[in-house]
Amino acid sequence: MHHMTLAEIARGLADKKFSSEELTQVLLARIAQLDPQLNSFISLTQELALSQAKAADARRANGETGALLGAPIAHKDLFCTQGIRTSCGSKMLDNFKAPYDATVVAKLAAAGTVTLGKTNMDEFAMGSANESSYYGAVKNPWNLEHVPGGSSGGSAAAVAARLLPAATATDTGGSIRQPAAFTNLTGLKPTYGRVSRWGMIAYASSLDQGGPLARTAEDCAILLQGMAGFDPNDSTSIDEPVPDYSASLNGSLQGLRIGVPKEYFSAGLDPRIAELVHNSVKELEKLGAVIKEISLPNMQHAIPAYYVIAPAEASSNLSRFDGVRFGHRCENPENLVDLYKRSRGEGFGAEVQRRIMVGAYALSAGYYDAYYLKAQKIRRLVKNDFMAAFNEVDIILGPTTPNPAWKLGAKNSDPIAEYLEDVYTITANLAGLPGLSMPAGFVDGLPVGVQLLAPYFQEGRLLNVAHQYQLNTDWHTRTPTGF
Repeated sequence: MHHMTLAEIARGLADKKFSSEELTQVLLARIAQLDPQLNSFISLTQELALSQAKAADARRANGETGALLGAPIAHKDLFCTQGIRTSCGSKMLDNFKAPYDATVVAKLAAAGTVTLGKTNMDEFAMGSANESSYYGAVKNPWNLEHVPGGSSGGSAAAVAARLLPAATATDTGGSIRQPAAFTNLTGLKPTYGRVSRWGMIAYASSLDQGGPLARTAEDCAILLQGMAGFDPNDSTSIDEPVPDYSASLNGSLQGLRIGVPKEYFSAGLDPRIAELVHNSVKELEKLGAVIKEISLPNMQHAIPAYYVIAPAEASSNLSRFDGVRFGHRCENPENLVDLYKRSRGEGFGAEVQRRIMVGAYALSAGYYDAYYLKAQKIRRLVKNDFMAAFNEVDIILGPTTPNPAWKLGAKNSDPIAEYLEDVYTITANLAGLPGLSMPAGFVDGLPVGVQLLAPYFQEGRLLNVAHQYQLNTDWHTRTPTGF
């Protein structure tokens, strides 16, 4: 059962080959057996899962149908879940039980999903390796000595290890797509505003976006269908009709114009990954796509702009965690200033403290214009590059990451080296565009992903291209040894 995709589970439940309760029990037992190797979960919700599974079986018995009805999933631990710990991977929120469900959680629960638990993540979604979590690093099931990517590494590792078929995740600078690439999954970052951020604990509000992680594009289409839609509780949510993503999967790629930016193939890209990217281009050409070289001239400025904007927004968003209203509170404070200092110093880890300090500096008097304002101008130039490119092509293709997954601890002493691993993904967040990573091969036994980018609200086109690619390749079907 654990090898089934979401689509296969939906068919099996509809055909009454098994019940949601039976499937849930199998997966809970598998998590208990295998997750100690991975550390992919922070919290398990066994009682909730079994009660939701029984309810889903009852709904099906009454004639109700739906692709997600009875499907087991997990939520990244920054989606608020009523009465269940929502930690954000931080000591600061280790004792926090949300009084409400995030919109994404509520929508998926209404669709009948079964919540197996909350997955591990980089603290407050700050990281590219899932090593900054208060609950310890997550291991990559393809090689337990390597990182699974971050910040959604817990969701990625759990799905890749077949502990569950799919999971929710979030992407601020690549945190869905990069873990997907490192663990041989398909991960989709929707257009900014397509999925509600209400109840999703914020890192950088103008960049954060929730999305699905699964083994196939077909499964991502199913999960996104349940997540997407307008939410009046979220002022950045877009009131745009949600198409039937599954209906567009089988469209022909004949004549599809795919742009390959020349800037992607610089000295920083592992040549073995470059070869796999070119192989995927050839595969799509066989399916009728037309390839064209394009340019994104301001891509070189994206990382410095991102690492001004994101920390600046983080310093503002995380100011609420002060030891007074909720979250970690230090013991026996001498006065209010001591309460603030020690509560935040004890509650936040090193990476979060680093980004708060960088952000506060960039926003401080005398530096706002020099750093933050200039970074926002670069952001506009990055967006303009994409708009010009999409006048010439329908899709942009390139590597998801410059290197395969690195060894645990290898970049801990050099945060800049880790930041540079986001070079291909952060531009989509700066511009608010949808992006998808799909499996494209292996380097030294470690998975490699290819990234697709599309114009606003063209998630269906990304899923269509990825699905057609996956019908003609088998990279996404590979399973890590031992799982």
